[in-house]
Amino acid sequence: MECINNNGNLMNQFESQVVAIPYSQQRVYDMLSDLSHLESVKDRIPQDKIKDLKFDRDTVSINVAPVGDIAFKVVEREEPKCVKLEATTSPIPLTLWIQMLPTSDEASKMKLTLRTELNPFIKGMVQKPLQEGIEKMADMLARISY
Repeated sequence: MECINNNGNLMNQFESQVVAIPYSQQRVYDMLSDLSHLESVKDRIPQDKIKDLKFDRDTVSINVAPVGDIAFKVVEREEPKCVKLEATTSPIPLTLWIQMLPTSDEASKMKLTLRTELNPFIKGMVQKPLQEGIEKMADMLARISY
């Protein structure tokens, strides 16, 4: 999805595949709405790609090679459906939605959506890594024990 903003950059949206999670929507939301729970998955993150992972209830910061430091802050929680994060430190503006829907009483599904503003030159360089990154993040979140 693209549209042009006031400074001539394109608004770009990247979406992960919908991933199945064998836990209830509420359990998934409870875990992901408090970023301090990331401590339990810290050891699953590839250290060659991401370093210096730090977090508290509302913020997470990481160093991603070759991008550098990126920090996100939770800006909206819509229980039990969605957690919205915005980048507070990033070379480009980023907004991330984690959306959860029930599939049964004890199972759910999740999709990640990343929205950013990119000029056409930058988009050509970062489109593939952003799409791959959001897919890997969705896969990692699907494997968490909620």
